[in-house]
Amino acid sequence: MKSILLGGWVGMAVGLWLAVAVPVQAGSDSHCDTPIRVLLKTSAEPFGLQVDGRSHRFSRVEGQSLIRVDGSRVAAWRGPSGKYRVAGIAVNGRVEIIPLSGRLAVIAHVPLNEYVEGALVGEIPALWAPEALRAQAVVSRTYALHQKAQHARDPYDVSATTTHQVYKGSGAPPSIRAAVRDTGCRVLTHGGRPILAVFHSAAGGRTASAQEVWGRDLSYLVSREVDGEDDSPDTYWRLALSKSTLEEVLRSQGHRVGGVKGLRVSSRSSSGRVLRLKVRGSRGQVELSGVGLRNALGPSTLKSTLFELREGEDGHFVLIGSGRGHGVGMSQWGARALARRGVSYPQILSGFYPGTRLENWSSRALTARGVSGGLR
Repeated sequence: MKSILLGGWVGMAVGLWLAVAVPVQAGSDSHCDTPIRVLLKTSAEPFGLQVDGRSHRFSRVEGQSLIRVDGSRVAAWRGPSGKYRVAGIAVNGRVEIIPLSGRLAVIAHVPLNEYVEGALVGEIPALWAPEALRAQAVVSRTYALHQKAQHARDPYDVSATTTHQVYKGSGAPPSIRAAVRDTGCRVLTHGGRPILAVFHSAAGGRTASAQEVWGRDLSYLVSREVDGEDDSPDTYWRLALSKSTLEEVLRSQGHRVGGVKGLRVSSRSSSGRVLRLKVRGSRGQVELSGVGLRNALGPSTLKSTLFELREGEDGHFVLIGSGRGHGVGMSQWGARALARRGVSYPQILSGFYPGTRLENWSSRALTARGVSGGLR
């Protein structure tokens, strides 16, 4: 990869990156131990859990906001600090089980940096260049604190899935532990608060702004040029979309246009992503959003909304695309390429999140700056 272009001019030298200073304030909290509440799983069925060698049995109490623990009815169960294994995830911390939307919710309380280690295991290959791992550590830490603020009044801060960050629990390899340790308790801030530090796998040449994807204008989540993601397995991809599958998508969204006759892109965003598609059917026509189509097909099937549309000889529609993910924030493959060129993680972050500061965060700052009160 060549570089993320801070000014948007293709071909600009990596030296521009090296000239960008990212301030890091003095002082840090070496423990970085503020707890993050992680939803590990929900279950409608009874299940067992072992805590320090002792087994417990959990089930719902039908029709009531109660759970049954080893035969006793309680409002919630909060285990001691210790070592747990839940849904294949090893946890060092405390686990609670509560009733939530008619199911049992298993929520782990883990120190921030332990959470970051587990998130890196789930989100980035441990063999990548150290500066890429450090950049991801800062991003994952920042994202966790932002979500902690957003969900201060909710039962949990983040889930252990791609809804937030994939979390794999304790037991990270040395390279990931080192990346978390080397970045201390540093986070990206804007206006003195942790930013919405979203990221994705590969941008397909240009990141998207938060405005074009989510309709939310954030000055640090703007479209940036990305060059050199060729090593990504999702640089180029191809998807055959049958008319019958598209008809199922339309029906699931309440559209009744009959048999699909045609499909075309009706509008694109400034970064080239598909905003709207027009479907022509035997009984009328309708517009779909690119994000809506991706959600309906599944993000593993339609990897991004950056694609061209063709019609195949067999009547299928062929989507020829690039990149993977929503495209907002840091491209992980972009960060990898920059790291391999010798760009430091503060400079990687300054390019993907312009106008932010890289600061040391402390547990005292969490209260002083309102993280516990919600960044709305």
